[in-house]
Amino acid sequence: MTANRAPNSRLREAITATRWTYEALAGAVRQVAAESGEVLRTNKSAVAHWVDGAQPSGQTAHYIAEALSRRAGRHVTLAELGLRPAQEPLRPALADPVADAVELGRADVDRRGFLAVAAFTTGGVAMPLWYDHEAVARLLRARTGSARVGLVEVEVVREITAVFGAADERLGGGHGLSTVTAYLADTAAPMLRGRFATEAIRRAAFGAVAELAYLAGWKHHDLGNEGTSQRYYQVGYQLACEADPHGHAAWMMRALAHQALSLRQPHHCVDLVENALARGLGHVDGRTEALLRITHARAYAATGERTSAAKALLAAENALIRDTDEQAGYSLATGPAAGAVASHTARTLTGLADHTGTEQLHREALLRWDPDKYRRVHVLTHADLGDSLAAQARADEAVDAWTHALALSEGMASDRARTAITAMRPVLAVYRGRGVPGAADLEHRVRDALR
Repeated sequence: MTANRAPNSRLREAITATRWTYEALAGAVRQVAAESGEVLRTNKSAVAHWVDGAQPSGQTAHYIAEALSRRAGRHVTLAELGLRPAQEPLRPALADPVADAVELGRADVDRRGFLAVAAFTTGGVAMPLWYDHEAVARLLRARTGSARVGLVEVEVVREITAVFGAADERLGGGHGLSTVTAYLADTAAPMLRGRFATEAIRRAAFGAVAELAYLAGWKHHDLGNEGTSQRYYQVGYQLACEADPHGHAAWMMRALAHQALSLRQPHHCVDLVENALARGLGHVDGRTEALLRITHARAYAATGERTSAAKALLAAENALIRDTDEQAGYSLATGPAAGAVASHTARTLTGLADHTGTEQLHREALLRWDPDKYRRVHVLTHADLGDSLAAQARADEAVDAWTHALALSEGMASDRARTAITAMRPVLAVYRGRGVPGAADLEHRVRDALR
């Protein structure tokens, strides 16, 4: 321990508020440490040293905060206790996805700086591969509050998620983001601290909040805030493990891989999706399985494994047409499975430089996505279709596809849509020089739109 200059009055007041003796706190700290795989010999003298201003070593500060959180029936932070976090990374077993969901949502609403500079990391993609779900489950079950939660509260969370998810597809990730994250922080995530009449209701509650966290991550992904998006996906994965460690958890692993593939960062993606398939197969319906397998195909294509990508594409098609149960609610958030498989097959073929096949699948996808409900999908698909036509030297058709994309993007708060429109400009400049009909006008309209 390293001594501070002044006594820690915050810690002393927190202990007093719990009506614990120093010896009782020491015992609780040892218990929390044991649950995390560490044996401590903490005693009342150690607690007295901390109150006198000494900083606990290693992960002990986190154990203290956890012990006092359980006693208080709410989340107690290190800052409240006047304690500093350890310099080394926090052990995965101490992660608290409920507290993280609250913190992320509140930071979003307050526009706190640490989210603005949050960086996407390739190592973060692999988080589910080392995550200790059972240790976190023990922690969460130990933090049960007094408020009772029933199916009504769970259904309201699902309804709100569905409404804002539908708006997101039509108006972009920037629409309603602060409302979604405020609801996550202030209402939905804190609900998970309550008492549930049955295990089924508890699982449903964690699943509903996981879907809301996914939506927040998806909205940030659409806005280009990739580090923040990844953090929401990680929290969504942790919450999904509490709801369904098979299908729903596998789906959130897909979300992390999908984001990385969109950023052309395929590291860990093959391993991640293979792990997701191992968890999910036998626990998900055919359409959800198809969406997992198409992500597998994209991961293979991104790493140059053409044969494996082709096999995964075939497996996705077979899963899609298989007679199956009703599609899982969490995977319905991506829209019609047939449309999503067509869209991602097109992107897989793009990675394999099959421009003819890409064009065909993009056209099929446009037929499968409702243009009113999924306006952003149509923007991105028309833009991608134009790219595949341009790659085939079909300039007139490319200009026509891009014109549709620009028209649909008007008023949309989406960085992905803006990026797709921006990417047209270099080729349009070449087409203008060649005198391709409509190229000069479209180039001018794109320039005005990007202002």
